[in-house]
Amino acid sequence: MEQLSLLMHGFETALSFYNIALMVGGVLLGILVGVLPGLGAPNGVTLLLPLTFMMPPVSAIILLSSMYWGALFGGSTTSILFNIPGEPSSVATTFDGYPMARDGDAAKALATAFLSAGFGAMAGVVVITLIAGTIADFAMQFSPPEYFAVYLLTFCSYVGMGGGVPLKTIASLLIGLILATVGMDTVSGEMRLTYGTDVLVGGVSFLAAVVGLFGIGELLVTVEEGLKFEGLKARMSWRTVWETARTMPRHAVTLVRSTVIGCWMGITPGGPTAASFMSYGIAKRFSKNPERFGKGTPEGVVAPEAADHSAGVSALLPMLALGVPGSATAAVMMGGLLIWGLQPGPMLFVEQKDFVWGLISSMYVANVVGVILVLATIPLFASILRAPFAVVGPVIIVVCLIGAYTISGKMFDVYLALGFGILGYLFKKLDYPIAPLILAMVLGDKAEDAFRQSMLMSGGNLSVFVGNGLVGTITALALGLLLLGFVSALRQRRNVTH
Repeated sequence: MEQLSLLMHGFETALSFYNIALMVGGVLLGILVGVLPGLGAPNGVTLLLPLTFMMPPVSAIILLSSMYWGALFGGSTTSILFNIPGEPSSVATTFDGYPMARDGDAAKALATAFLSAGFGAMAGVVVITLIAGTIADFAMQFSPPEYFAVYLLTFCSYVGMGGGVPLKTIASLLIGLILATVGMDTVSGEMRLTYGTDVLVGGVSFLAAVVGLFGIGELLVTVEEGLKFEGLKARMSWRTVWETARTMPRHAVTLVRSTVIGCWMGITPGGPTAASFMSYGIAKRFSKNPERFGKGTPEGVVAPEAADHSAGVSALLPMLALGVPGSATAAVMMGGLLIWGLQPGPMLFVEQKDFVWGLISSMYVANVVGVILVLATIPLFASILRAPFAVVGPVIIVVCLIGAYTISGKMFDVYLALGFGILGYLFKKLDYPIAPLILAMVLGDKAEDAFRQSMLMSGGNLSVFVGNGLVGTITALALGLLLLGFVSALRQRRNVTH
């Protein structure tokens, strides 16, 4: 009952005219960010972050989260109409979404995607509402060894459930951990890896890194590939939406199963991309007509979209309750919380109840707003992609560089963003995942502090990480996921060989 009363109080905050206006603006900006190549949710949230510094924290997080939901919807639009995933998590949507559009069912494909996404997102919010407080209360029992075990579990989740090459994921994590050590050591107060330069005393700018990796890096890849937008047109009508909604119960099993997978992958955290691919594969495996997949079946759109959005929303749960972001975008939001002076974790639910429940309540409203706006504005945003990339590309890179400079007003951050842009380009070309690097940059110092405190507590004995049932279970689960990643990679290699 307490959670219900807190949720109702949160709605009072979320439903103010100012915050609703921010939701609408955030969703529209997010759709634009999701539609434009070279941007994406993490970079869009990063560019918007400096504009939120003068806002109340509740309004700021509502704006950023609304942009996040909008970007996910925008990525689906380009996947279906142009066969170009606006977001990495929208890749699986192209498999059946674009064939449906090509066969003349573009409006039906879009309506199916957005209704499935709305269901998945709403389910994710319900999960957060029901268990966020419980997880936060449970986390109050944590000491440094438990926190380090949770951080280890997060890192290992990317290795075991990320779907990529384990060694490449580990390399990305290690680079992020190295970058996290730059600057002043929080324990000893000594400078590390600053090479005598004052600009690195405060560490490597996380926001500049995100702008470079996700914005400039993606743009360089897009330019090299010579991307051309040859999309299909779609005319949406509320009649089409209604007719599509009537057919959704046929896919109820796929919808619920994909939503459960998405929530799990968001919390663990495997992330929206892994969730969408996993849901698509499982839907195809259990389908009565698996041969239709890849040829334009609505079920092939329902599965990845429901999983993608439920995972995207659920990824905020570990960020709020444990201080562990479940996705790259959640990591950027967590960086925003720290800038606003808020410490993510269990105490956030005790000390900042208005903030937490205002955010959770806004998710219900923002996702409904998102579905309505994206259905109403599809033709507008799709037409943007028909502009020459020679015009769109320079605009994107200027926005990225302005965003990097705005962070602290230093040209060094611009150079840093350009450097990370080159690194992001190399990561894309060599097929290295970027999300683990971002995650490690956010959590690296926290994981280091928890590890060193644990060592001080135990006198340097590593047995502290298996000292009780709780920490031992978390550590064992982390090592199990790490092993799972290597086993899965070996199986894939054998299947390719044979």
